[in-house]
Amino acid sequence: MPVDTKRVKGPDESQCPLVYVVQSVEDEEEHRTNRDERTDGRRANHVDVRPIFARAGLLSQAKGSAYIESGGTKVLCAVYGPRDAERRDRDAEGTGLLSGRLVCEVRVAPFASRVRKRAAWVPTGADRELSLFLWESLRSAVRLDRYPRAQIDVHVLVLQDDGSALAVAVSCASLALADAGIELFDIVVGCALRQDGDRYLLDPTYDEEYRLGFAVSQGERHGCMTLALLPVLNQVSGLLSNGEWDHEASVQAVKACIEGCQRLYPVLRQCLTSAVKKRRPPSVGGWS
Repeated sequence: MPVDTKRVKGPDESQCPLVYVVQSVEDEEEHRTNRDERTDGRRANHVDVRPIFARAGLLSQAKGSAYIESGGTKVLCAVYGPRDAERRDRDAEGTGLLSGRLVCEVRVAPFASRVRKRAAWVPTGADRELSLFLWESLRSAVRLDRYPRAQIDVHVLVLQDDGSALAVAVSCASLALADAGIELFDIVVGCALRQDGDRYLLDPTYDEEYRLGFAVSQGERHGCMTLALLPVLNQVSGLLSNGEWDHEASVQAVKACIEGCQRLYPVLRQCLTSAVKKRRPPSVGGWS
């Protein structure tokens, strides 16, 4: 029988070398510190949102518009109306709608994600789910009773998705509604959170939101949450979560998202104030 001379003869039984490695207390503390650090410099279990850039009134053909960048996530929104509602949307008695109608649409560009490739401008079930959450988050803030027999259209386009795209879309749509002069009870601010075991990541990036913890997602503390808040009224207008949560983790996540929305609110308010000042006509005769 021929013998394989190139084969290395090893022992019949072997053990993994990591079994004989003794981890010291310093190594455990270093591992815990590295686990708390995130790729973009932020820390886990801290209310730390990404830098945000917001601008209102960019599109001249729309009644109101807004553009928001949060890290690498870029969202554009346009608002049209109020306009007359279609006849088929009126009630059976023919008296017309007693309150206005809000229509929301969220579309994700085919080039928005560097990983997930989409067909060119074909709406999917995920887009309809995003549109439904956007509508539920905004309808509590818009005073539709002020616009009877009218319809307000909100169109959101996700240009680049680097995580927390739905939360950014909620804030962008609310800013565009305010820029259009639509009466609101309050500006709606969105914030997202990723739960990864015993730690949470506020305003997660794309890798943290879609890739992190998939191999160990069998526990009760792994999932994503998106929350919409009316900051001045301190009321939650929308909440969307997936994964498995226990009571303690879910309560902690809601509190962290609310605090994150409160931190983002001054930026949106300042953006809206700047847009109004730019539209204000110049003073005549030295009067301001």
